[in-house]
Amino acid sequence: MSTPRDEAIIKQSRRSQSAARIAEAASVGLRMLLIKIALLGIVDAIAVYALLVLFLDEQWLVAALVAIVTIVVNWIYFSRRHLPAKYLTPGVIFLVVFQIFVVGYTAYIGFTNYGTGHNSDKSQAVDALMSSALERVPDSPTYGVTVVENIAGLGLLVTDPEGDVSVGGTDAPLERVKSAEMEAGKAVAVDGYTSLSFADVLARQGEIAALRVPFSDDPNDGALRTPDGSSAYVYTSTLIYDEQADTMTDAQTGTVYQDNGTGAFTTEDGDALLPGWRINVGLDNFARAFSEDSIRNPLINVTIWTIVFAFLSVATTFFLGLFLALVFNDLRMKGRKFYRIAMILPYAFPAFLSALVWAGLLSESFGFINQVLLGGAEIPWLTDPTLAKASILFVNLWLGFPYMFLVCTGALQSIPGDIVEAATVDGAKPWAIFRLIKLPLLLVTLAPILISSFAFNFNNFNLIYMLTGGGPRDPLASVNVGSTDILISMVYKVAFTGQLRDYGLASAFTIIIFVIVATISIVSFKKTKALEELN
Repeated sequence: MSTPRDEAIIKQSRRSQSAARIAEAASVGLRMLLIKIALLGIVDAIAVYALLVLFLDEQWLVAALVAIVTIVVNWIYFSRRHLPAKYLTPGVIFLVVFQIFVVGYTAYIGFTNYGTGHNSDKSQAVDALMSSALERVPDSPTYGVTVVENIAGLGLLVTDPEGDVSVGGTDAPLERVKSAEMEAGKAVAVDGYTSLSFADVLARQGEIAALRVPFSDDPNDGALRTPDGSSAYVYTSTLIYDEQADTMTDAQTGTVYQDNGTGAFTTEDGDALLPGWRINVGLDNFARAFSEDSIRNPLINVTIWTIVFAFLSVATTFFLGLFLALVFNDLRMKGRKFYRIAMILPYAFPAFLSALVWAGLLSESFGFINQVLLGGAEIPWLTDPTLAKASILFVNLWLGFPYMFLVCTGALQSIPGDIVEAATVDGAKPWAIFRLIKLPLLLVTLAPILISSFAFNFNNFNLIYMLTGGGPRDPLASVNVGSTDILISMVYKVAFTGQLRDYGLASAFTIIIFVIVATISIVSFKKTKALEELN
């Protein structure tokens, strides 16, 4: 049973807690509260816009995730509790969006046939095929149209010969409306849409000429197209889609194309109608990478060259930087400050710009090295496979040694002088001091930097792309790859250059790169643990 004193203590505790809450709320201040509301308002506005777009595209799962995240963010920041979450939430969101999602989506694409001719889902592919084969019906009636626009894009406000009014767009079949504004027997405006003026129609004539509005959800019913923005005619496709049989028939030739599970309508002879659609293909991309000679052999060569390039780049830049750091760390060297400034100049210029300059200097026809230094020689520095690789290593050495020079200089200056003095007093030679004392102590500090440098050079896209473009081209490869390509530039070419862009295969290569770099990094970090004993 509580005593009056206990009740007084409880009341005092409650008053203290209430006062603390009031003080916490007051400490926020009106200005900070307004800033918080304004920032959350911006976030909520972006979220609402994203939800509208996702709803129009019927991306229900993503829309649900956006809604949940928005609600959680508002709850966290309007709550008086959860102070750590207020600081962690922005970082977690950016981590998920720009790291985890990107890696996960790339991995997902690696198990699909996503690429040229397979960029959309099946319904969009059917729609694109039917649209590509549209032909105007010879006896088509004339429909009066007004070009309109809403958040989904351009559309047509249609008045048929009987006077009925409908509206629709590329992704929205014609739908009857009753409240349209009429002028001279033709609908000119309707709620939810903005009518384009004559000047707007002229300015966007190309978009309007390409616009087609389907009559219904059945693509076989045809569509309306307008050549001038005021009159439209019926167009039907020469391809006939049978949804139940899941076939596409060419009405002119009678050829039947069927969905056989490869992501495209295909005949029995293997002829496919493109565009197709995106499907999951399991491990097919990885099987292609390791089973097809025209892909496997270039992949093996590129992987070997990538590892050699990364290793030699780290080794050459490190040893040259270390040598220069040792030289200019000697107190007997005069003008050390001037030389140090001169040594880091290559590091001060953007790497991609330096690579372009070197590409000009090494040009076979008009490069400074051939024409001036070598008296008009025609040495193919960038077009011969072997010389191109040597040129890349040399240019990367020129670009990379200043960084290693800086870190080695700092690491050398951090070594206690009494250790070196003690070794000298004991009669150790300079080479023995360097090999047995300085180098091990340097590696303790520099081992993580060397590993990160290896990972950087493993994906040194700028140098390869700006200097040689990955060339010279390998004529035996079925993918766009050259003798100096590394894995990352090979992925870029497969995904974004050439007539056929295979995002699925490129994503599979990306996963392979991730596995290789992760394995090398894990092994390297385990090996560097032995250096910790020197501390």
